[in-house]
Formats: sequence, structure tokens, C-alpha cells
Amino acid sequence: MKKIALIVTFLFTTTQIYAQKIGVVDTNYVLSKLPQYKEAENRLNTQIEQWRSDLQKLQAEYERKREAFENEKVLLVGDQLKLREKEIVDLEASVRNTIGARFGSNGEVNQLRSNLTKPYQDQIWNAIKTVSTKNNLGIVLDKSNNISVIFLDKKYDYTEAVLNLLVKTLPKAEENKTNAPSNSNGKTGGKITPRAKAQKRGGVEASK
Repeated sequence: MKKIALIVTFLFTTTQIYAQKIGVVDTNYVLSKLPQYKEAENRLNTQIEQWRSDLQKLQAEYERKREAFENEKVLLVGDQLKLREKEIVDLEASVRNTIGARFGSNGEVNQLRSNLTKPYQDQIWNAIKTVSTKNNLGIVLDKSNNISVIFLDKKYDYTEAVLNLLVKTLPKAEENKTNAPSNSNGKTGGKITPRAKAQKRGGVEASK
């Protein structure tokens, strides 16, 4: 009887697992469609490019001074030789430290990227939770999180539902900033005031 009870329990548990409604969300796609995230990512990429440029200049300085030292060290003696050697060693250490501090696994780039994505990850999580509750989902997989999806029926893909929910909760100021039309001078569009109309009309008459 115990064996039969265990089998029944196992079958019931397995049935419950398979009975769970599963959904899939591509969080990378959702992030790429958020205006605030794209703006913050652009600022981050600008900072990274600046750091890369600084590093390249530092490396170029090191290579230039090291090559000069190699060519001139036969002429150097005593304190001159020691000072030049120390300068090269310090520059080499500076290059290594800069690479580690900014581009290493725990460097500033990864820290800034983590700080960038964290608030949006929280928002996406809350949106996924809301969509899951609304659609009675028991399991939600992240398609962008190293999960190989060979085939996916569209009815199980809730990416757009999550994105639409997030867009609805965007701050109004950000939406206005993002969707503001521009005129030919690059200024935000708006109504033409009576004074502007008069000025425009006067300009036309003067040109006749």
C-alpha cells in the first residue's frame, strides 16, 4: 500500500508540474525597447568610449617611453638609469591597474552596467509578475537568459504583453520628451502664437 501511495503521489506531483501554464519572455528585447534604458545605455557607452580612449593614450605613452628607454639606456648611468627604469615600471603598472580597475570582472564598467540594468530589471520583474497573474502562468522562462528555445508558439510568448505594461507605466515627462515632434530647426513643435504669425506675415510682405 505504501508503494502504491508513493506512486500515486509521484504521478499527482508530475501531473501538477506538467499542468502548469508556461510562458516565455525575452527581457533583453524588452530592455532594448525602453526609451529610458536606451538613453542611460548611450550615456554608459559614451563613458566607456572615453575610458578606452584614455587607456589607449596611456598605452601609447608607455610604448613610446619604453622604446625610447631601450634605445637610450646604453647612454644612461647611475641615477639617470634608475629614474628612467622606474618611470617605465610605473607606467606599465598604471596601464595594468587601469585595465583591472575599469575593464576587469569587478571593474567600473561592469559595476556601472549593473547599476544601469538593476532598476529596469526590477520593473520588468514586476511587469512579468502582473502578466503571470493575469494569464495564470505557473512558470515563466527568460528567452534571453541562455535558454535555447528551438520552437515557440506565439501564444506562449508574453514579451509584448510585458513590454506594453511597462510602456504604460513610463513617466509622462519621459514620454513627452521621447515623442516631442521637431521642426526643421530642431526645436520641439508647438502651436504658432498670433505674434509669431504676424512676424511671419510681415516677413513675407517685406520680401515682396
